[in-house]
Amino acid sequence: MDYSRYQCLKIEKADRVATVTLNRPDTGNRIEHRFHVELQDIWADLARDKEVNAILLTGSGRYFSVGGNVKGMQDRPGGDVFEEGEMLEPSGGRRIVQNILDCEQPIVCAINGDCIGLAATVALLCDITVASETARIADPHVKIGLVAGDGGAVIWPMLVGPNRAKEFLMRGNLINALDAERMGLVNYAVPQDQVLPRARALAQELADGAPWAIRWTKLAVNKAIKDQFNLIMDASYALEMCTFQTSDHREAVRAFVEKRKPRFTGR
Repeated sequence: MDYSRYQCLKIEKADRVATVTLNRPDTGNRIEHRFHVELQDIWADLARDKEVNAILLTGSGRYFSVGGNVKGMQDRPGGDVFEEGEMLEPSGGRRIVQNILDCEQPIVCAINGDCIGLAATVALLCDITVASETARIADPHVKIGLVAGDGGAVIWPMLVGPNRAKEFLMRGNLINALDAERMGLVNYAVPQDQVLPRARALAQELADGAPWAIRWTKLAVNKAIKDQFNLIMDASYALEMCTFQTSDHREAVRAFVEKRKPRFTGR
């Protein structure tokens, strides 16, 4: 399988493990248009790669990912994030979640730093998560006047229960990794220098195991997540698209750029 077309992701293969690295450290691995498209495609490509029995996902630099480009939203008349004059397909966010859930190989995520917004959805949809004790996790869509529509409403309640998930998604606040581990949002919180070795060891253990037993165990468990995905995703994503058109969203973006607290009016 040729991965040379990927620019925002670095893909390396060794011992039946594919390591996928979010590779725009100069922007905090901010997810803009091309990054978004590559996050749709990579899971389908890896699923077809017969040399890959397990996948390790991580970020380069200080952050796992700071999430979307909020400043870029001020130049956008509506819809999703623009880059080079091109708008993302409305189905793009849905496709990322669906392709992760459909990928048969087990995915271990090494959350090496702060993990925000869509990046948190991607990380939490992985099968095993290992986070740095200094990392923070959040889905702060509401902070910029948007519905948490790109998958957060699917996976957070399944990991921590509906009421706790609603609190985090409606407040949009950061959670430190130690608290995330205690409540079951991530599997492990470990010192920074142990994140990648611990995650890599888990990925290698899975790669060395019985492939079909592991893949079909994942498939069986993911049936419940897919049921929630089919129940929630279309509505949450449509509602997010609606909030892109609100005055509150435009005000939140202006406030972010101007480094002030937004003044929401409910319009």
